[in-house]
Amino acid sequence: MKKSEAKQLVEILKKTYPDATCSLDFNTPFELVIAVMLSAQCTDERVNKTTPELFNRCKTIQDFADIDIKELEDIIHPCGFYKNKAKNIKLCAKQVLENFGGVVPHTMEELTSLAGVGRKSANVIMLEVFGIAQGIAVDTHAKRISNLVGLSNKKEPEKIEQDLLKIFPKDCLKDINHLFVWHGRNTCVARKPKCDICSINHLCKYYKK
Repeated sequence: MKKSEAKQLVEILKKTYPDATCSLDFNTPFELVIAVMLSAQCTDERVNKTTPELFNRCKTIQDFADIDIKELEDIIHPCGFYKNKAKNIKLCAKQVLENFGGVVPHTMEELTSLAGVGRKSANVIMLEVFGIAQGIAVDTHAKRISNLVGLSNKKEPEKIEQDLLKIFPKDCLKDINHLFVWHGRNTCVARKPKCDICSINHLCKYYKK
């Protein structure tokens, strides 16, 4: 896809989904770190139903570090992979306290040094908390749409991200993940894409087949 077409694609999706924003609920930077962690292999809707109890129980980063792991597992159980997530949450809290003075860091290198935080999560945190859009969070929606539309033929999220960064102008980066998530949930759904009503079908490789 040409850069001019990529720019057009973003502009069309912005008109299609004018309210596209981050779907995770949070009040502090560390709450977003936790919410993003819990969202792995889990819907944002499920996460948002789970975090109120968790955030009420753990009001500070120190609370997350100190909470009994069994209690933590019980609270986050609905989000799946709860044992591994609980272990990462406690370790991440300790790392932020010990390595970063209790302040969530804002660089890719520092964020990905935290337990349970990969590049995708770091991109989300940098954008939503600090307003830094230097990359694109490639989740399941961004991966599927990128492959179908013809933005990338790669399978690995980091390679897809690099393809997207070559195509999209820098001023579009802050919008792409939100738009792809909303498009993936509402139109380009996994099992049966609604190609006939898709606002970008004229730019889509899959539709043109």
